Amino acid sequence: MGDPTPATRPGDRSPWNWLLLIPIVLPLITVFFNAESPDLLGFPRFYWQQLAYILVGVSTTTLVYQLTKRRGEG
Repeated sequence: MGDPTPATRPGDRSPWNWLLLIPIVLPLITVFFNAESPDLLGFPRFYWQQLAYILVGVSTTTLVYQLTKRRGEG
C-alpha cells in the first residue's frame, strides 16, 4: 500500500500571483474601448490596444514567474 497523504504543492500561494489578474481584468474595462483616437503608426486605437494587452499579459506573466520561482531549480 502507498502513502495515503496527498502530495502538497508548496510555494504557489505567493501574493505576487495576484498580479496575474491585471491582464485578465484590463481588457474587460470597456471604457478603454470607447474612443477612436489616437492612431499609432496608422493603426486605429482598437488594434494597437489589443497588441498592447498582449504585451501586458506577457510582461506580467514573466514578472510573476521571476518573482515566484524557487531559487536553485532549473
